[in-house]
Amino acid sequence: MSGQISQFDFFAVVFLQIYKVVSIMKIMKERAIVITGPTASGKSDFAHCLARKINGAIINCDSVQIYRGIENISASPFAGIAGNFDNIDGVPYRLFSILSLNEHISVADYLNLAKKTLDEIIAMGKTPIFVGGTGYYINVLLNGISSIPNVSDDVRQRARDMVKNDMDAVRKMLPKDFDKTDPQRTARALEVFLETGTHLSQWQKMPRVGALIPGAFKILVLPEREILLDRIAKRIPNMINGGALHEAKYIIDNNMDETRAIGAMQICKMLRGEISKENAIQNWITKTNQYAKRQRTWFRGQYNADLEIKNVPNLDDLERVISMLK
Repeated sequence: MSGQISQFDFFAVVFLQIYKVVSIMKIMKERAIVITGPTASGKSDFAHCLARKINGAIINCDSVQIYRGIENISASPFAGIAGNFDNIDGVPYRLFSILSLNEHISVADYLNLAKKTLDEIIAMGKTPIFVGGTGYYINVLLNGISSIPNVSDDVRQRARDMVKNDMDAVRKMLPKDFDKTDPQRTARALEVFLETGTHLSQWQKMPRVGALIPGAFKILVLPEREILLDRIAKRIPNMINGGALHEAKYIIDNNMDETRAIGAMQICKMLRGEISKENAIQNWITKTNQYAKRQRTWFRGQYNADLEIKNVPNLDDLERVISMLK
């Protein structure tokens, strides 16, 4: 009799576990997840662990990791991984390493790619998990995009040339309060003004359209500043001693755009003998710290998280997220 009870209890436990897993998967499929945070916060590893737990798929929302050939420089999940950029340990990955460094992608282009990818992931029966630290990508996913007219290729190239060669003229054309530290964002603001005669900030005040995941569950990974600074300072020397050197050499040899990613320009200058290795590392660390600061500012002002993780995520945080999503 005791054996029959034990067997019954065993099957009851198994049934409950299966029911729990199926229930979680059903809930997850019906709601997208966004995991963001500053660079070096640990969000990518956390997203991968969550995806494995809930039958998820990772969709990139980082404007640098979308480029091919700088996986180490950009701290992509595919750094050091050879082969296709669509799967890690059985977890589907999408929109990573899909563009050449010389290709341009607008926020509208990204939104179109994300829409197709979202449909693909849902059709696969998996939970879409958007991961990255690019605020303007996350913003359009959640809130849609302003209806800015298309910019011609000629105007786009003119704007990029001006940002590269004549920043004095660029500063006169753009509003005084525009942050001109990011070359890509500066070129985008300039091309919109050149094409339309209206500043990007004015277009952005108009009603938005095309939000993909307005009801997503939003997670912010935001460790203390000192933790981030320490992680950045430790990882960049490892990156420059690894595959980043090979990537920078490829950029130089093929006359590709070295301004796409923080770190690429510093290593390229080092390889050309313009700065020392020590200066390259320190400058890379400084620029990354500045970028992380801008990210933190944006998250605090523009991103209304459902859950904020104030440390490098761990297993307890993983279980907490799953519990909140039930």
